[in-house]
Amino acid sequence: MKIGIVLAQPPSYSETFFNSKIKGLSEYGYTVELYVRDNSSGYKNCKVYSAPKVSKTKVIQLFKTAFVLLGLLFSLKRVLTFIKLEKSAGRSKAQVFKNVYTNSHLLKADINWLHFGFTTLAIESEHVAKSIGAKMAVSCRGYDMDVYPLKNPNCYNLVWKNVDKVHTISKYMLAKAKANGMLDATKTTIITPAIKTSLFENDIEKQIDKTKLIHITTIARLHWIKGLDYTLRALTLLKSKDIKFKYQIIGTGTEYESLRFAVHELGLENSVSFVGKLSHQETLNRLESTDLYIQYSQSEGFCNAVLEAQAMNCLCVVSDGGALPENVLDNETGWVVPKRNPKALTETIFRVLNMDALALKAIRTKARKRVLNDFAIKRQIQSFIDFYE
Repeated sequence: MKIGIVLAQPPSYSETFFNSKIKGLSEYGYTVELYVRDNSSGYKNCKVYSAPKVSKTKVIQLFKTAFVLLGLLFSLKRVLTFIKLEKSAGRSKAQVFKNVYTNSHLLKADINWLHFGFTTLAIESEHVAKSIGAKMAVSCRGYDMDVYPLKNPNCYNLVWKNVDKVHTISKYMLAKAKANGMLDATKTTIITPAIKTSLFENDIEKQIDKTKLIHITTIARLHWIKGLDYTLRALTLLKSKDIKFKYQIIGTGTEYESLRFAVHELGLENSVSFVGKLSHQETLNRLESTDLYIQYSQSEGFCNAVLEAQAMNCLCVVSDGGALPENVLDNETGWVVPKRNPKALTETIFRVLNMDALALKAIRTKARKRVLNDFAIKRQIQSFIDFYE
């Protein structure tokens, strides 16, 4: 079986969900191909096909268009089918022509499944799968369901009409897909993110002591949806309780300046550090020395970083945003706090720091065991095999 996965670009080293899926399916004998807009990274885990570029220079674009159309001559029947379906959806001639050009690499694909790794990527490609005789799948993730539809109402109407199967990474994402218009008859499967359990074989012994320096970590891109501003306010309140801590934020993003300024304004200069981008191994090394892991996002599709933190025996405190309550079970494998409530976050952290050492060890043990048993890559790959079969 041949599976074509559509992404904006090949997955980076940190995008373990896609990398593990590609490698896992390949090991089970499936042929996996990537269809991307940009392949500047030189991805090597499977064949990669790039969409044609659009030039700002009219003459250059004219030559590019002619070259692309020439390359589609051997797929003429598919192209004509695609044009017919596009017109039946009410798209203008100009839009149809544009969509033929941007989807040309997909229209030449010989695959059994065309799987859009993000639902947004299926927009203006909704008719490709039918045109090439493949089945169509989409994955619903955080930005797809939480943010994009707010700016673009009814954006997935054509996607839902043409998709054969929908993959979501959590129960929360499934509910959001339904709220965003997914048809009741649509076949769906929940397959959560997973971790490579062999990286977490060492059961690290940890003990927290509030009289000493507490090491706190968050792994997140610097973006408003990650709730880092609320986390910083909570830590200011924690500092007022005479708790000594070092808080590190691993990740980069557009909100660096505003967050850096917030650290200064809140008087946290000596307690907070922005580590930036790290390799996966360097990140795991940081988690090894982490006492408390915080993911106080406004919403998460699931969050792989929280899984890895639990596997590293970190005590995890998360918000109730999105699927985080599915990731961390409140008062069983960690703690779930109402989002956008710094005071509640501070009170929870303070309560955790004052808990009995044996009680904390029991929570760490249960969290680690659950992650290693229920969120292993091998289990995830089998779920994807079932999905395509």
